[in-house]
Amino acid sequence: MKVGYARVSTVVQNLDLQLDSLREHGCEEIFTDKASGAKDKRQGLEDALRFVRPGDTLVVWRLDRLGRNMQHLIKIVNNLNEKGISFHSLQENITMDKASATGQLMFHLFAAFAEFERNLIQERSAAGRAAARARGRLGGRPEKLSKKEVEMIRDLTTTGTPIKDIAEILEISRTTVYRYLEK
Repeated sequence: MKVGYARVSTVVQNLDLQLDSLREHGCEEIFTDKASGAKDKRQGLEDALRFVRPGDTLVVWRLDRLGRNMQHLIKIVNNLNEKGISFHSLQENITMDKASATGQLMFHLFAAFAEFERNLIQERSAAGRAAARARGRLGGRPEKLSKKEVEMIRDLTTTGTPIKDIAEILEISRTTVYRYLEK
């Protein structure tokens, strides 16, 4: 039996392309995740790995959909092979089982390329964030209060107004009032 596994990194991304490819390839059962590949716990992957039996083939759209990094990918595929379960990646057109030395070589090469690509993406993302910071854009959540409201907090505290009352006036928590006072 062919068992498919598909993953996208965020909830807003779409699984359709992967699901269509897995169905076209003849997967009878498909498990999915909408989570970063870097996460340790991916319920869909865990369910797929529990579901497959000796003689089955686990099919993924691309290698980077399966493992966090090359070591993790190799560990998963080696565990599958030890259980008599084959592995197939559609985009790289790699089928790997214990009997295929060429498949093992190709798998290791493509796994290395997938990890390299992921590292490049991380480096480019970090460089983009650094460039944005250099231009004064810090990212993250915008400030809740305006400068005028922060000045009002300071004025009210100097006049002895209780923090609880200030929080009620501005409709914020006391913790937020204290946070703005610390800045």
